[in-house]
Amino acid sequence: MANHPSKPCERCGREMVWRAKWAKNWGQVKYCSDQCRRARITATDTSLEHSIIAMLGTRARDASICPSEVARQVGGESWQSLMEPTRMAARRLVAKGKVQITQGGKVVDPSRAKGPIRIRLFRR
Repeated sequence: MANHPSKPCERCGREMVWRAKWAKNWGQVKYCSDQCRRARITATDTSLEHSIIAMLGTRARDASICPSEVARQVGGESWQSLMEPTRMAARRLVAKGKVQITQGGKVVDPSRAKGPIRIRLFRR
């Protein structure tokens, strides 16, 4: 889809590419799906974003963290249910230019990353 604008979904952080049905209201499109529109950003989502930044702030500049570390910190005993919301929070932070998502030490496209990921502060 060359030459079509894109932007991140406000909820999940995945890349949305312009569609013809959005032509009249592309500026107001915020969510990639009805599910994201219904869910919106919750206090837990915001807490996950803050925890990612705080945890990375306590580590060495070149260190990375696993999303499960953040999920455990925020969710306590029920951390497993926070794994996908933590990945979403990381994707939103990528869109804001604050962090990078890596696999095997290499930066990857957060919208297409499958499997285990690591999160690190943004590097130039």
